[in-house]
Parts: sequence; C-alpha cells; structure tokens
Amino acid sequence: MDKTISNILAQEILSKEDIVALLKSKGQDRRLLFKCAHDIKKKFIGNYTYYRGLVEFSNICAKDCYYCGIRKSNNNTHRYQLKDEEILKAAEFAYKEKYGSVVLQAGELFNKKHINRITKLLKKIKSLSNHELGITISLGEQTYETYKTWFDAGAHRFLLRIETSNPELYQKLHPNDSLHSYETRIKALKNLQKAGYQTGTGVMIGLPFQTIEDLADDLLFMKELDIDMCGMGPFIAHADTPLYQYKDELWPIEERFDLSLKMIAILRILMKDINIAAATALQAIDPIGREKAIKIGANIIMPNITPGSYRDDYSLYENKPCTDEEAEDCKTCLEARITISGDEIGYGQWGDSPHFKAKLALSK
Repeated sequence: MDKTISNILAQEILSKEDIVALLKSKGQDRRLLFKCAHDIKKKFIGNYTYYRGLVEFSNICAKDCYYCGIRKSNNNTHRYQLKDEEILKAAEFAYKEKYGSVVLQAGELFNKKHINRITKLLKKIKSLSNHELGITISLGEQTYETYKTWFDAGAHRFLLRIETSNPELYQKLHPNDSLHSYETRIKALKNLQKAGYQTGTGVMIGLPFQTIEDLADDLLFMKELDIDMCGMGPFIAHADTPLYQYKDELWPIEERFDLSLKMIAILRILMKDINIAAATALQAIDPIGREKAIKIGANIIMPNITPGSYRDDYSLYENKPCTDEEAEDCKTCLEARITISGDEIGYGQWGDSPHFKAKLALSK
C-alpha cells in the first residue's frame, strides 16, 4: 500500500522514494509538508533569521560554467573589481548595523595575488570589527592550503555550491576540461571540512535535463556529506549563456519556484539544525519569495551591501532583484519582510550552524 504524506512525515528516516513523493505533493499534502518543516525549524532553530551582509566584490571569473552570466567567455558583461577600501567600507556598514556577519563573494580566481589579497582583507575586516564580525566566503575551488590560510585569517564559513550531485548532469553544465571537474568540486568540499569551515553547498532547481529524482538525490547527497549550511534556489536562465537555448524546455517558472520551497522544507526535515538560506533568486520570481522560504524552514538571509553602482554587473541570472538599491534601502526593506514572515532578526549574532556546533562538541 502506498504511504500517505502523513505517514512519510512521521518517519525518522526518509528514503529516495519518500522524498520524491514529498517533491510531488500538492494541495493539503503540500501544506502538511510545509507545516512539518516550519515546526522543526521552530524547535531546532527558533523563530530567528540571521543576516549575512553580501559583498559581491568582483565579477571577474576564470571559469566558464554554461549557466552563469559572469562566465569567462561572456563578452557582454562589464567586468569590475571593488577596491579594498570599498569592501572594507561595506564590512564596516554591516558591523555598525549589527548584521553579525558578512559574505565575500566573487568570480573564481586562483592566482597568488588574488589569494594574498583575500587573506589581507579578511584580517582587516576582523580588525575593524574588533573580531566581532563573522565572515562567510564564497570564492570557489581552491587548494587545501589556500582554504586553511583564509580560515586562519578569519573566515569561518564557506559556501561552495555543487549545483547538481549528478555527475553526468554536472558535466552537461560545464566545459569538459580539467578546470570544470565534478571530482575536483567534491574534493574541494571535503577540503573545506578538513580545514575547519562550517561548510555549505547547494543546487539549482529546474535545470535543463534535471529530473525530480535528481533533486531527491541532491538532498540525500547533502545529508551524506553532512553539510552545515545550504544555499539553493530556482534556475533562472541568462540570455548570454549556452544553457539559454533550452529556456523553452524548462519546467515552468512557477513550478521551479514551488520545487525550491519544497527542497528547502524537505532539507529542513532531513537536516534539522543546519543553516538554510532564503536565496535572492526566489524573489526574482515571487515578490515575497524569500519570506515564503523563511516560513517553511530557511533561517538565513543575505542583504546586498555591495555599492549600488556595481550590482547590475554581478548578473549570475536575469531579473535579479534589488540591483537599484543601496545598502541602507536593503536593510529597511528586509526588516519589514522578516517581521511579516513571523521571525525575529538575530542582530549582532553570527548565527552559526547549530549542526556544526554539535559536531564540534562531539569531536572534543
């Protein structure tokens, strides 16, 4: 006899088939899924959302991923690089506004000059905030030695999205060369854990060639990898990328949005005490997309504190929201949005992953 959604949600362990059923849920079953995820978040995380002030400091990238608007081969992108003082000014804003943490994000570069620059910036951010500002970085695949150098300089969380856990699908999203290797991505994630980071990953939802079964495998992959945080959201095609040719074959945008919410809810059920971000891409589809994600399991939001004049150029996907705002505008807007969603903002707190803290305590 087929299990009901209620039966599935009452289980301690979910199989791939259970997850597929949850991803396909509609109506009352969908509401049961979201309520379960909401209740688990409230029990294990509390009604708190934590800020990560996002600084997108460069769109110069050595990679050529087929889905990304800042890929190396896109000659229609206006390239930019923030000056050190602009990055530090943004970090100072986050510190003064009690955001608790910042995220430094950029295209992937691997040269010595870039690595040394990041190391110095991390130390300066720690210094200007009296070591009170938490730092997440999202700077791609690097060597273990580079990850450890940055960790020792002050970064303690790292987001490196796998994008898909299916190796065959991964290859369809990237050039077939040594710079775009699934195995290298996996090794980098394990090196991050080894270096001591709270390690995050994530996937795109609604990619060309992707199946519901792939998404179920993605969730099981994250659980098996034992991640501490996750950032995932709907795939939105960019006109200046190779994958744009498949735009008419994608799941409808509303379905990609709905599946993104379900992925967040199911991950909250599978990994009760990790940090889950409400991705900005959700708001590109639904004006209150991020609030909906917070209600059903997400607990991290990333206000963009990149100077407004640069925001349009960090175009990973189309219709990116909030590119015409400054940091202060973003802060005011998000405060209202989070309050509406029923959460409190964890001002002045790092909001570290309880999952990571528990693992750390067990290892001592």
